[in-house]
Formats: sequence, structure tokens, C-alpha cells
Amino acid sequence: MARKSQTPARERRDGSGSSLSRRQEIVTTAIEHFGRQGYEYTKWADVAADVGLGSTALYHYFESKLHCLYEIHAEALMAELERFEQLTADRDDFGAALVRVLGGLFDLDEHEVLRNRVLVAEGGLLAVHRTSPREEEARRLARSRMHEIEFAWAAFLTRGMEQGVIPETDPRLLTQALLGLYNSIWHWYRPGGALSLDDIRDFFVGRCLAVAGYGEPIVVPAKRTRRSRSAPKAA
Repeated sequence: MARKSQTPARERRDGSGSSLSRRQEIVTTAIEHFGRQGYEYTKWADVAADVGLGSTALYHYFESKLHCLYEIHAEALMAELERFEQLTADRDDFGAALVRVLGGLFDLDEHEVLRNRVLVAEGGLLAVHRTSPREEEARRLARSRMHEIEFAWAAFLTRGMEQGVIPETDPRLLTQALLGLYNSIWHWYRPGGALSLDDIRDFFVGRCLAVAGYGEPIVVPAKRTRRSRSAPKAA
């Protein structure tokens, strides 16, 4: 069932103005529908109607709803990789870079939150081979970019281990642990709920740092001398 409120695409047609192409309007609107109603519950015809196209015209841009989903994955993962590389460019101070990249993961607007919900909820579809050449090409591109992100994280964490900032361990497993903890948020978090992204950031960044083994050295308090109780004075 289509949302009653206006989506960004409809708002643009109503005069807010944007230089986005029609294809990007479709992607933006699809993310809104997939992120709010769910991919399975979104009708491709509803997306078409929301951008002012007939269902047949929509196939000029995307072969299918699934093709559009793969393209959403590919574009979002590329943007995520580029932001990760920017946040981790400082090679001298790994600790500061780790804190910065974990905090930066939550610098999202509402649309980006919905996009993350789509990526996490429908990530399993990237594992299914497609017979359609266009769908398969988009699927492979999305999977390739996902692996690039995982490789970039593992290389970054390896740097921290080599610098002695975090304990040595399997960087691939540590990558999966950190990304798994972060991605778990988008299974349940929704914009406009009781918790803000700042609340989520405050909670999860510290937990991710703990998983990575990063933190200030633990100071062991000196042992206190146990005072013996004085014997009661004789009457």
C-alpha cells in the first residue's frame, strides 16, 4: 500500500526544484518505499506513479524492481566506501581515525537511514544469481563493492594492530564483528522514534571500540593495607 504522505519525488514535481535526473528520482523514491513499507510490500507500480511515470516507462530505466534494488545497493556501498576512505585518510593517528570513522557512521539524514534499512533488510538477495544480464551485472557490482568495503576495513584495522593500538587478531573477523554490530541497528531503528541517532551513536560507538579492543590503559588501583580492628579496651 502506497504511503499517503508526499515522497521527495512528488515534492520535486510540486515545485521544490532539483537537478536530479529522472533515474535518480526513481532511486530516491524506491528507497523511501522500500525503507518504510519494505521491499516485498512495495509495488513497482506505486514507485512509477510517485515519479509521474507509467509502469511501462519505468522499465526504460530499470528492468525490474529487483534491478533497482541492486542499483541502490551498488550506489550506496560506493558512497559508503568513499566516506570511509575520507574518514580514515590520517595514517598517523589510528586511534583518532577509529573514533572518527565510527562516529561518522551515524552522520546520516533520514533518507540515508532508510537506505541503510534497505541494505540490511535485503542484503541476502545479493547472494542469489540472476539469469537476467542487467540484474546480474548490477548484483555483481553491488557484491564487489561490499567486498571492497570489507577489505578496506580489514586493512585499516590491520594498521591499528601494526601500530600496537588495538590487540592483534584476525582483521577479517574483527571487521565482521564491527560491521555486524553496526548493521544490527538498521533492523529496528526508524527515524522519528524514541531514540535519536545521537543516542544510538553514544551507545554503539563505545561498544564498537570495546569490541576492537581500543581504549585507555587500565589503571590497577594499589592494594589497600587492611587495617586490623583495635581490641576493645578493658573496662
